[in-house]
Amino acid sequence: MTRIDLITGFLGSGKTTFLKKYVKYLISKGERICILENDYGAINVDMMLLQEFNNICDMEMVAGGCDFDCHKRRFKTKLIAMGMKGYDRVIIEPSGIFDTDEFFDTLYEEPLDSWYEIGSVISILDPAVKNNISAESEYVLINQISSSGKIIISKTDEYNDNEIDDTINYLDYLMTKYNMHLDKNIILRKHYDDYTEEDYETIKRASYRSEAHEKMNIMEVNKYSSIYFMNTGFKLDELKAKANILFNDQSFGNIMRIKGFLKDNDKWLEFNMTKEVLNVNELSNGQDVVIIIGEGISEAKIKEFLGRDE
Repeated sequence: MTRIDLITGFLGSGKTTFLKKYVKYLISKGERICILENDYGAINVDMMLLQEFNNICDMEMVAGGCDFDCHKRRFKTKLIAMGMKGYDRVIIEPSGIFDTDEFFDTLYEEPLDSWYEIGSVISILDPAVKNNISAESEYVLINQISSSGKIIISKTDEYNDNEIDDTINYLDYLMTKYNMHLDKNIILRKHYDDYTEEDYETIKRASYRSEAHEKMNIMEVNKYSSIYFMNTGFKLDELKAKANILFNDQSFGNIMRIKGFLKDNDKWLEFNMTKEVLNVNELSNGQDVVIIIGEGISEAKIKEFLGRDE
């Protein structure tokens, strides 16, 4: 059977960065890997971030742009198509607003239950997640954490020990609020570059947990949405200025993440913005696209603000 790992994490938590490290380790151990990018949004730019794996492992994508049931059908259909290819391990990186119940429910259905074995559920946690979190986002976070066999603190170079401790205490509070227990022994809090072989083997064997808590259909809450703009022509400084306004003016909605690619000074840049952090990386190639993700966002007002209301 093919083992299948799920890498969860809230918007902008650092899932793709961890996935790259994890996949390189697994390939070094001789595993035949397929990465499945499973995004609820209508466009998925994370595949572009994984272009370095084009010649060393397979990559597949499920894009959304439809309702929850439609997305689930696409997810299952893709896994069926992959099931006969003999991978040692499939690694799924979903959207930051992914409902882990979809993962478990789909894999328990025929014929997938005879082809796939659930491996590790890994949750990536950015210490900034506790800042200004809504009730719906709080539920998304606890939904992901409650089934995780390993919780990985990301961006440890950007936060001090006290800030990381505060995040773990916040997580403990949330688990208690939902009548669950946080096992702090499953938390890994070191920089990705410092992971040892023992760390990766522990992650591989982490498995998952089954914690009972009140269920909510994440997508039926209907507050999360995303919009995207192609060929904007924005330069980085221009986009940073506009993003600052979008993040701080609630009339646009609760903007949680702005990501994508742009070309500036003849260089392709990948950007990933939250209200607190801007990450920019240079790429060999890209596609001019800006994706805005949030809760209760005003699409018409954002289009007008960005001059894209044609």
